[in-house]
Parts: sequence; C-alpha cells; structure tokens
Amino acid sequence: MSTLLENILLSESPAIPGLTFRGFAGEGDYPKMLAVIEASKQADQVERSDTLDDIRRNYSHLVRCNPETDMLFAEMNGEVIGYQRVWWDKLDDGTYTYGMVGFLRPDWRRNRIGTAMLQHAEARLRQIAAQHEAGAGKFFQTWANGSESGRQALLESQGYQPVRYFVEMTRDIDMPLPDAPMPSGLEVRPADVSMLRQVYEAHMEAFRDHWSFSEETFEEFSHWQDEPTFNPSLWKIGWDGGQIAGMVLNFVNEAENAEYNRKRGYTEGISTRRSWRKLGLARSLLVQSIAMFKEMGMTETALGVDTENPSGALKLYQSVGYKEVKRNMTYRKPLE
Repeated sequence: MSTLLENILLSESPAIPGLTFRGFAGEGDYPKMLAVIEASKQADQVERSDTLDDIRRNYSHLVRCNPETDMLFAEMNGEVIGYQRVWWDKLDDGTYTYGMVGFLRPDWRRNRIGTAMLQHAEARLRQIAAQHEAGAGKFFQTWANGSESGRQALLESQGYQPVRYFVEMTRDIDMPLPDAPMPSGLEVRPADVSMLRQVYEAHMEAFRDHWSFSEETFEEFSHWQDEPTFNPSLWKIGWDGGQIAGMVLNFVNEAENAEYNRKRGYTEGISTRRSWRKLGLARSLLVQSIAMFKEMGMTETALGVDTENPSGALKLYQSVGYKEVKRNMTYRKPLE
C-alpha cells in the first residue's frame, strides 16, 4: 500500500500550505472517512447514521470500482479532510453512467478543493470510459440532496444539470387509512429469507421499465442480508398462487431512529409486476404496511420516489397521506 500514500498532484489544486492528496490506504482509512461524513452531515442537513461496520460492509461489496485506483483523499497537514470515490454502470438501454460521490469537511469548503477533486474524478472516469465502446451514450452522473446548496452550486459551475428529481416523503402514523382490500385471488403470506431469489427476480422485473435501470446480480442484491435493516418478517408480499405479484420490502433503521429520536418505519421497495398492475395491489400492500408499523409502535412511515415514476407512484403515495419533506436530484453531464 505504500505507493498509494504517495502524493497525487492535482492540476487545479489550490496553493494552500499543508494541503496534499493521496490514494486509498486500506481499512485504516475507514475511521477517517466516517469522521468526514459526520463532520459534513449536519452542515448539509442530511440525515444519516453510519458506523465503521457500515463502511466496512459497503466497501467489501463494491462493484465496478477499485478503491486502490478509484479513490482520492485530501489531507491538511496529514489529517484527512475529504475523500471521493468513482465507479461506472451500464444501463439496460446501453447508456454508460460514470458515478462519483465525495465528502469535504465544511471548514475547508469554498476554496476550490472540491472543484479540484471533482475534476480529478472526471479525469479518472474518462480513463475508464475510454475502455468502453465508442458511440454509446456516456454521462458523468452524481447525486445532490436538496439541502446541499454548496454541492449543487459546485456541480452547476462545472456544467452539470439536474436531470431527475426524487422526493423524500413521510406520513404520520395516526392519519386515517383508506380502505384498500387485496385484489381478488391474491394473498399475503409471511415472508422469510427462503423467498429471496423470488423477491429478487420479481423486483428486477418490476423496476426494469424505470429510469436509469441497471440490473443487479442476485449476489449484489443478496448483500442486503448483511445489513442491520434486513428483516423479511416486515415485508408485505402479494402472491398469486406460486408467483409474486407485488411487494413492499419494509424495514426499520434502528440506528437512525436512535440518533434522531424518532420511531420511523420505511415502506420502501414498493413494486408491482406488470401483469398485476392497475388492480390496487400496491395500494393494499402499502396500507397493510402502515398498519403493521402502527401496531409496532412507530409514529411515522417514510419512503422515497422518483417524481416521474412511470407507474404513477407519486400520486399513489399522496393518496394514502404521504407528504413531501425534501427534494433531491440526480445530476448529469455529457462525457465528451
């Protein structure tokens, strides 16, 4: 790993005494990454709860990304003040997206460190893109929370534009629930891990017509089993005989609930396979999920949705009482 600790020269780096850049130094960097995330989230008004185990688990399952070549760390007098990582995906429509995520401590922002790091990420992604076929659509792609005004300004100054909006929504658990019976012939059964392969296949089929879809392998999908939020006993799966018709893959993030002093259940992973759409199945499974969380003593439920979801999901969620609390966006820039 010693070569990775050598200084990396960034052509656009500001001339700040003590500022250096380097590559990934292995698991010893995880506590430093966590410290940067913790320092950033309050300033960015981003609610998240991360642990060293979370980072270790996530970095053991990376795909289309090699930390030794695809990460950059910024240090001030030897102390990590920021880092970034890049990766790539090939979407089902043949488009390539070249993703990036980065964090920089608030006390070191607005002095072009972030700009230099972003441009370094683009340079690395151009190297990766050069290995992919010519003629395909290729885009730099990244994410910004609606509260991250500084990140949005940085991206837009570098030619990025928002191309898709996603909203975070919550619902008070005590709001009255609409009547939402199961469609005739369908039933909900207790779920367990033995159903994971069927859940994966139904999930992939249901989301195939969604924007920016890229199919995960079963191995990638099954890594969810390693996470504290994995709890099939909370899932609501609608069955038509031996086939999954639709589902809500509910979970509780206990760490978030403890940190933010709340009792929230997530009604996420909502999907209906094409043959069972327009029957009221998703509505019924969602209402059943909310009722379950109320019985568990939760005080609210939450979910996220693409505002341009082709199945009309946003209107469905609004109809059962969900309200927008935050709007986030995906940014893209053509890769020349």
